[in-house]
Amino acid sequence: MAGKKRDKIQSEQLEGFKYFKVLSGMLETLHEAGCRRDRAHNRILHMDQYITLLLMYMFNPICSSLRAIQEASDLKKVQRVLKVPRAALGSLSEAARVFDSDLLVGIIGQLVEQLKPIRHDAKLSDFDQIITLVDGSWLPAIAKTTWALFRKDDTHRAIKAHMHVELLKGVPVAATITDANSSEHTVLTEHLEAGRLYVLDRGYARYDLLEAILNAKSSFVCRLQDNAVFEVIEERQLDDEALNAGVVRDAVVGLGCKATRGKLSRPLRIVEIECTPHRKPSGKTARGGPEQGDTILIVTDRLDLPADVVGLLYRCRWQIEIFFRFFKHVLGCRHLLSTDKNGIELETYAAIIACLLIALWTGRKPTLSTYRMLCWYFSGWADEEELMRHISKLPPQDAAEKLA
Repeated sequence: MAGKKRDKIQSEQLEGFKYFKVLSGMLETLHEAGCRRDRAHNRILHMDQYITLLLMYMFNPICSSLRAIQEASDLKKVQRVLKVPRAALGSLSEAARVFDSDLLVGIIGQLVEQLKPIRHDAKLSDFDQIITLVDGSWLPAIAKTTWALFRKDDTHRAIKAHMHVELLKGVPVAATITDANSSEHTVLTEHLEAGRLYVLDRGYARYDLLEAILNAKSSFVCRLQDNAVFEVIEERQLDDEALNAGVVRDAVVGLGCKATRGKLSRPLRIVEIECTPHRKPSGKTARGGPEQGDTILIVTDRLDLPADVVGLLYRCRWQIEIFFRFFKHVLGCRHLLSTDKNGIELETYAAIIACLLIALWTGRKPTLSTYRMLCWYFSGWADEEELMRHISKLPPQDAAEKLA
């Protein structure tokens, strides 16, 4: 039995356009992008309009494909309020290749500057560096995405999103899209910035990366492998706060064996903290790796921080894992609109902008429940009063983190 033909999108199914006005002035700067290739001077769809349509796609579940975006662009209400023209499928497909994704980085930066710090532990206030959580995660890719290396077989391909999330604002500030097998520490080395405190998991514990971070005038808090080799230079006394936080050792060390110690230009600091290992009955960890010890080793160049704050910073790294779950719901569980790397970057950056808009509208980190409510509002199922009531009932950010 043939499936029922899907009805075209109606204007009453799309709401909440006024929330995109915060972007209007920023996106106007992109209007002439990509026009150099338009020698005939007949381009109809411009970059600012394409990004606006992508954002409409992010927040309107009724728009589930490139064709759905094209149908929405046919609606007079969409054209009038969003100031976009009718877009042909060919124009939307070409846009993913023509418009440079790097141009969105500046827009993301402008939105980040408008955000105020969310509620956080007072111990993390007054840092002289921007606390930045870094990690990478796989996203399913279309089988036709030939540049993405396959994970299992030729029909199961994946891309990797390398994300930077500012802890005190709770939002992503940068992303790099690569094939699935790209090295996370290599990608980070290529995108280091000055004035940041990078919080990293043990997959980033490479001496050349740690030295590169120092050379970039930044710092790091990074978990080490449990079998890391180091020579103790000074044992530091633990205060009550450190002991209460589970710190069992605080030492200045020369990291690495004799053959590798020359890769680091200065002594570093190791803070050892008690943990509760998650083991399977067989003695394996939940992820199938080697058995985890009862403590973890954290290395940092910040000799001035209290030991318990070093531990607190590493515990906060888990927030990027929570963010990835949300981000994949916005992007990874939706239909990727392009197989082109630049097109996927455009879609990824649009998803980051969507996250930033949620944070600006609510004054809190983006969460799955708020994203769902916004989608219901933009789809016409919830009115503005219901949306505002949802936002007013959101728990304080620190309480929400305890529940996450």
